[in-house]
Amino acid sequence: MKIFKTLFLFFIIIIVTTMSLYYPKMHANSQVVPQKQIKTAVLLFSFDDPYISLVRKGLEEIQNKNNNSINFTFYDGKRNQSIQNTLLDSALQNDYDLLLINLVDLDQNTVESVIYKAKQKNIPIILFNTVPFETAPIKSYNKALVISTDAVQSGILQGDLITNEWNSNKNNIDRNGDNTLQYIMLKGPNNITVTNARSLYSISTINKSGIKTQEILSKTCNWDEKCAEDSIRLLFLTYGKNIEAIISNNDAMAIGAINALQSYGYNKGDKSKYIPVFGIDGIPKAIDLINSGIMSGTVLQDPNQTAESLYVVGMNLANNLPPLQGTNYKFDETGVTINMPYHEYKQIKP
Repeated sequence: MKIFKTLFLFFIIIIVTTMSLYYPKMHANSQVVPQKQIKTAVLLFSFDDPYISLVRKGLEEIQNKNNNSINFTFYDGKRNQSIQNTLLDSALQNDYDLLLINLVDLDQNTVESVIYKAKQKNIPIILFNTVPFETAPIKSYNKALVISTDAVQSGILQGDLITNEWNSNKNNIDRNGDNTLQYIMLKGPNNITVTNARSLYSISTINKSGIKTQEILSKTCNWDEKCAEDSIRLLFLTYGKNIEAIISNNDAMAIGAINALQSYGYNKGDKSKYIPVFGIDGIPKAIDLINSGIMSGTVLQDPNQTAESLYVVGMNLANNLPPLQGTNYKFDETGVTINMPYHEYKQIKP
């Protein structure tokens, strides 16, 4: 019995000693390890683009709420790829943990060069609001991906808006009574996926609905409001009587078109002097014009959703986590692209 008691006490001492040694370690491991601040270079194609400026604002708001975990430094490409290349080279000399790039040009050589530079520095990179023709360069680097929008969807939704407007207001739109929609197309940069898809699918959607169309002409204005205003102001002198709609690849150019039309007394409230104008982006000024009955409709993409996705996915990449961890995002068929949704926006009539 004495031996049994001695052994029992011996085992109790061992157990207590073991627990005292283990418990502090277990307690220490339960504490949250502070996450380091992720220094992020954000290269934008232009600070003055209305939609991109809203994405920037969204990122700034995220930073204000999460300044311990993220710091954004913004660079203005001024709509010039050479300038943006120089800014990128400069940024790569600094101690950044993440690159967010809204490219000026989307040709394969530019995409390959940008991805290569990031890969050489082993810095995660997200291309955003861009739809490269080729995703092979992005697939070549496991810390690269794209956050964009489905350009085809935007064109289809814009075509739906135009179709609905024609069907509900054909007598006023079809000014020459030939049962054909004559239009001017305002385009983004030449030979990029977004421009091509928005231009093609807006018209093909209208045609599939049974409406005949005729393009008076198209004008490339590279998303710029002033270019669109000057172009429509000049074109109206020649084609004014024939224009039944203006279809724009983005809202900034649509607003420029409206400025030009208003200089000729159109789109000021008189229904007899109204030419439907359609855009894409859903920027606040366009929404106000639609609500006022001056602009016909737009296809909205939420800049705050874009900013939030850049933050969440970017933080995952920078912390060596799976990019989609903790999100509801999905890659499209390319395996490297996340598409943000679009929504139609038109005036809500009483």
